[in-house]
Amino acid sequence: MSSAPSSAAHLSLRTPLWAVRIRRGDGEIAGAGVLLSRDRVLTCAHVVTPGEPVTAEFVGAAGGRAPGGRVPAVTARVDEGAYVPEALDTDQDPRGDVALLRLDRPRPAREPVTLHRLSAPNRTVRMYGFPHEYNGGVWFRATIVGGWGRDGQVQLVPATPGEVAAPGCSGAGVVDGRTGAVIGIVLTSVTDRLGNAFSSMSPAETIVQHLPQVAAWTRGRTAVDDRLRSRTGSGGGRPSLDQPFALRLAAWLRGDGDQVKISVVRPGDQIRAETLRRAITLADRELRTADSVGRASLDAPGTVPSAGGHDLALDVTGATAADTAERVAERMGLWQHPAGPAVERIRTGGAALTLVVVGVDRAADPPALLDLLAVLRRGGSRLLLVFREPGPLYERARAELVDGPDRERRERLVARLRELTGPLAASLGDAMAAVRADDPKQVHDALYRAGLALHLLTGTQQPRERSGHGAAGAPAAPAPPPHPPSPGAPAQEPPARPLSAPAAPSAPSGPAAPSGPATPADPAAPAQAPTGAPASSAPVDLAAYERLADRLETRLRAAADRLDALRRRRAELAGRLDGYHALHRSLTEGAEDLDVDALHRRAHRLLRTRPCDVPAAEEAVAAYTDLVERADSSRRDRAARDGRGREHPTRDRPAGDGHGQDQHGQDRPAQDRSARDRHGQPARHEQSAQSAQPAQPAGEEQRQRGGGGAPS
Repeated sequence: MSSAPSSAAHLSLRTPLWAVRIRRGDGEIAGAGVLLSRDRVLTCAHVVTPGEPVTAEFVGAAGGRAPGGRVPAVTARVDEGAYVPEALDTDQDPRGDVALLRLDRPRPAREPVTLHRLSAPNRTVRMYGFPHEYNGGVWFRATIVGGWGRDGQVQLVPATPGEVAAPGCSGAGVVDGRTGAVIGIVLTSVTDRLGNAFSSMSPAETIVQHLPQVAAWTRGRTAVDDRLRSRTGSGGGRPSLDQPFALRLAAWLRGDGDQVKISVVRPGDQIRAETLRRAITLADRELRTADSVGRASLDAPGTVPSAGGHDLALDVTGATAADTAERVAERMGLWQHPAGPAVERIRTGGAALTLVVVGVDRAADPPALLDLLAVLRRGGSRLLLVFREPGPLYERARAELVDGPDRERRERLVARLRELTGPLAASLGDAMAAVRADDPKQVHDALYRAGLALHLLTGTQQPRERSGHGAAGAPAAPAPPPHPPSPGAPAQEPPARPLSAPAAPSAPSGPAAPSGPATPADPAAPAQAPTGAPASSAPVDLAAYERLADRLETRLRAAADRLDALRRRRAELAGRLDGYHALHRSLTEGAEDLDVDALHRRAHRLLRTRPCDVPAAEEAVAAYTDLVERADSSRRDRAARDGRGREHPTRDRPAGDGHGQDQHGQDRPAQDRSARDRHGQPARHEQSAQSAQPAQPAGEEQRQRGGGGAPS
């Protein structure tokens, strides 16, 4: 039974003893490193130059200080035969960039740490590096999200934007958040053209692939059982390849297939068996060598999987389910509570991996093994299961691990599409009847595509562009899955109809789907089921349908949010128009003003039209309110001038002045408070006019008092 490695990095935030800061000869910090043994330091190749000495500083040793207050420092050089420079492969993917340094003097035995082999996906990790702003060292947090390139490197996404590995972090040890084990080193950081920043990491297996001598300081069992390693040597002829099988294996190992794949490799089928071993070997980070890739490159394109395509490959012939569970738990890093059953640790551990299991029907207790595999599938693990013979166990595995989950998955997808084409479509229809959408064609197109996908999944008659038959009375060919509109294509006004998804078997009333066959350029174009055939009669790429549903739902939810915002804005504009209309009537005491009234009627008409053109209504309301505010401002200015003409000028006027009272607080005669507005009508008492105004937003009253600026 496996337990936590004694060499695991400490989970505290203190500076680790194994963390190394590397300086060039000019004193500048070049990067970081990991002390693997008393005299070996692992780092990135781009941090050092062969033949040129560097200084390795041990900031965590003895509190980071040597006698005299200096950080312990030792001269180091690239070890012979331990330098793999950073390069790009034929696919322009990064590879290499690792080096091993030899120290002039050994360090104390308590300081080194060993690397550990662990499955990589979705692990939370930390790195200790030396960026320029924190050259004493600082922890960075990240999550491993997937492979990067074909060399076995993985991508790290920072926990926060400020935790991207900066210059000075290259070569820093990557610590697993669950176990505290050092599982690799940081290579570099990248910012794409959209501003997204992330880093890359070389896991322990990839490091050993490039620097085999590092295996001496690496713990954890290798990912591939010996019986599953390719037997092809560097000499002799190349064995035959089952090319269709190799293509399917490579596609699944690249993550392009279903969660569970089941295959049969009979005991006497040597070609198929070697094809399987070849795929497993090439997909392993540690076993994938330049020699093996070079030989495989002579085979058909698409048959070579990327390194890191699986996390663990087991031959379970004669093994118990408990033994298999222990291997899986060890690879996941589930070392907590080792006395408990491994299957329970897997069930509650929250970890997932890509697992290849060969010889399922040759295990010591196949039914118990299938139960374990069901637990792994429910936890999100991807499974490639290989049987030696078809039979009852094979059929049970298909029913429980493939057909049943696929049926549930299809039902969830159908329910999701029905939500899009039912309640959400109805809500969008109501909203688009009230306000005009920014891009109604996009909404109609998304609903049409969702409806077509629903028809294909449920196996009902496909919606057709038009009824009729083809040549010689043959039924017309089924409509192809719709493609998204081409970028830059001219927009077409959707037909005037209630907004709804197409309903089988009648022809759809939405925009016509573009003609032409589905192409690989649209990876989300789902595979078609035969017209009128049951959904289960033909294999369906559910992943493609799910990607399509994700995209359509995002588009439709965004449209719904935008329409809701337009409806709220329309209600705000209607209230604003009513308030300013009341203000204008109070200013004119109901007298007619043809120009202002014309603006009010236009704004009122635009707001009441269905669907409402909200931007146009907003302009009309703004034109009306601006004119009303200018009239109100002019009235206020005249009232202020009239008040100053009747009163002695003074800086400190009584509070009541200007509101119908003299400086002693007595009411002035009404005729002294009268004024004429610009329309020749008697102006009302200012306080009465103010009381007739609608409630204004905070700040608008100040603008009116200070000159009547246009409302926002």
